[in-house]
Amino acid sequence: MATVKELKATARPKAGKGAARAERRAGRVPAVIYGDNKPPLTISLGDKDVRQNIFAGHFLTTLFNIDLDGQKHRVIPRDYSLDPVKDFPLHVDFLRLGEGATIRVSVPLHVNGAELSPGVKRGGTVNIVNHTVELEADVEHIPQFIEVDVSQLEINNSLHLSDVVLPKGVKPVSRDDVTLVTVVPPSGYGEEAKSGAEGAAPAAGAAPAAGAAASGAKAPAAAKAPAAAKAPAAGGDKKK
Repeated sequence: MATVKELKATARPKAGKGAARAERRAGRVPAVIYGDNKPPLTISLGDKDVRQNIFAGHFLTTLFNIDLDGQKHRVIPRDYSLDPVKDFPLHVDFLRLGEGATIRVSVPLHVNGAELSPGVKRGGTVNIVNHTVELEADVEHIPQFIEVDVSQLEINNSLHLSDVVLPKGVKPVSRDDVTLVTVVPPSGYGEEAKSGAEGAAPAAGAAPAAGAAASGAKAPAAAKAPAAAKAPAAGGDKKK
């Protein structure tokens, strides 16, 4: 079951940049509720409430009941903007959710078990290929995040979306089996593997000779060097 939070709102009868700036000066955040084949509602929210929910994380995957004049609207944030300098919220867009609705969400990926991965222990690094996963979920089962366990991954091994068991009521948007995370080799790993293979080749070639010695076969004798010619005896060239 998805977590549902409460937000108090007031009606904002005027739209436009001037009205939005007036709301911000009053310590409130302008927002709009749209969707479900109903007219959009312009509202304003308390700056502190919006700020806390945005910076708490998972804002765009959290359901809210917005209380507007005693009437509650089930919504999910679809977009928000922050001041580029001071980081205070400027505006929020909420999508109204009808009963039994499904929605596409971008859910963050959480990686577990990196310290146990045999590839990491050999010097590899966990590389997160996709930090978020695009999912389609019914509004009651929107996951806050998706977990993957890399504790069994060796170097050059990967986990794909098909390796993840998704919650009930959730399915991937993409039909491709996207790569989520992989363990990449350390620098110089290819050269070390090549050197090891080259070093093993002479040893493999020496094996038949060792086998022959063990079976009692004699190695061919070394060829004898020709005998050195003897020097003539001293005085042998005198005439008698």
